[in-house]
Amino acid sequence: MGNRLTPRDLAFLSEERPTVPRHNATVEVFEPGPNGLQYDALLALVADRLSFVPRYRQVVQFMPGRVANPMWVDDPTFDLEYHVRLSALPRPGSAEQLRDLVGRIVARPLDRARPLWEMYVIEGLEGGRFAILAKAHQALVDGVETIDLGQLLLDLKPDVEIVDDDTAPLPPLRRPSAPGLLMGVVKDALTDADTIVDTARSRGFALARMARRSARRAGKVTATVTRRRPERPTAINGRLSQQRRFVTAQTSLEDLRRVRAVHGGTINDAVLAIVAGGLRAWLMTRAESFSGLRQVRAVVPVSVIDENEEATSLGSQIAVHMVDLPVGEPSPVVRLHQVSWSFESHKATGRGVSAARLAGISGFAPTTFHAVGSRAAASRPGESYNLVVTNVPGPQSPRYAAGARMVATFPVPPLTPGHALAIGVTSYDGTVFFGINTDRDLIPDAEILGQCFADAIDELVDTASGTRQRAPRGRRPKPTDPEEG
Repeated sequence: MGNRLTPRDLAFLSEERPTVPRHNATVEVFEPGPNGLQYDALLALVADRLSFVPRYRQVVQFMPGRVANPMWVDDPTFDLEYHVRLSALPRPGSAEQLRDLVGRIVARPLDRARPLWEMYVIEGLEGGRFAILAKAHQALVDGVETIDLGQLLLDLKPDVEIVDDDTAPLPPLRRPSAPGLLMGVVKDALTDADTIVDTARSRGFALARMARRSARRAGKVTATVTRRRPERPTAINGRLSQQRRFVTAQTSLEDLRRVRAVHGGTINDAVLAIVAGGLRAWLMTRAESFSGLRQVRAVVPVSVIDENEEATSLGSQIAVHMVDLPVGEPSPVVRLHQVSWSFESHKATGRGVSAARLAGISGFAPTTFHAVGSRAAASRPGESYNLVVTNVPGPQSPRYAAGARMVATFPVPPLTPGHALAIGVTSYDGTVFFGINTDRDLIPDAEILGQCFADAIDELVDTASGTRQRAPRGRRPKPTDPEEG
């Protein structure tokens, strides 16, 4: 039963379309060690760490007649070099060229006939640097059974730490035959009632998806017949294409701490205020009217304490919070306070997890938390929102992969149906990194959007460089934990 897909995992596979690939990605930039980029050393490192995540060697096996949920089974033809690929930019590769390559790679769905992950080692960056782009399917990483491989690859020291140096990985098991699969279903049904429950739940999810599609079609017909005006479209919503563009922004963590010290709130509040300011400036470059578009609703996965789960289980420690980003507000300080107010109810529960606690989880946990956060956001298809923003604090000391020091890490969150923009934020080693994934057709001016985010960062940071400003009436800045996110 432990190898059978859950209803939610199966839904991620069933809902995937060429225009909506269901995978998370991260691009990390490295300074090579004294001997430069060593692909063989990286390959050996990945092979070593795969022993902790056996699911990365497995494929999805569907049941004959779909009588039960599919299973994870060993891939008898697993080829590590297929999954860890060496790529290159024309030297000296610029940051813009790297972003363009990332956009092209994340636009391609994963091969269902193989384990649902890929990793690209990209050499040729200016300054002798290289990048690693890793992507894994949302059905693969749940934070409970399987964490993101990126959490295991990075070490505290430049010396390569081979953990499993005893023997080669065990040979994969043979893929079960159709009669064997059916016998397994019968055995699971007799020994574990959850098999029947999960199968019924998966069929319920499928019926719900059909009902949503029918409702959307009926809504369009009704609007045409009654001449009722449809919901107001926005610049970041619409029918997705099969192409993506990826842009980035970054700032000093110390700058955001200064903003927090002057204006109150948390680092997360400051991040969301920057998102609101960046969207506002970008909409103004498009001459978008703010009449009727004073706010943009964002899904923001947040970390919570779940006392019913073990500390090592990350999958149940994410909850979804809805935030109305005040894009119609011209003042960056007022935008910050409005965002802070929106999180008061969440803070009042006392279940929030501090940034220090998240950053202290072993390994580079942000990759797993971004994956789990996107799963949580995708589980709310019936709710009206405009974009997803995931913000995960990471360790504030260097991390290394095969002797190379990581100098930058940008999350690449997936787009959800009808949503042309998704934003991931990670703080690491004194810097806050924004990864902005967009639909290439709906947002052809993605580079301008990235510049607007950079300008919004400067605008907010500048407000904290002078005299402390008074908070709006009715709210005084509260003292915060020095490491609160």
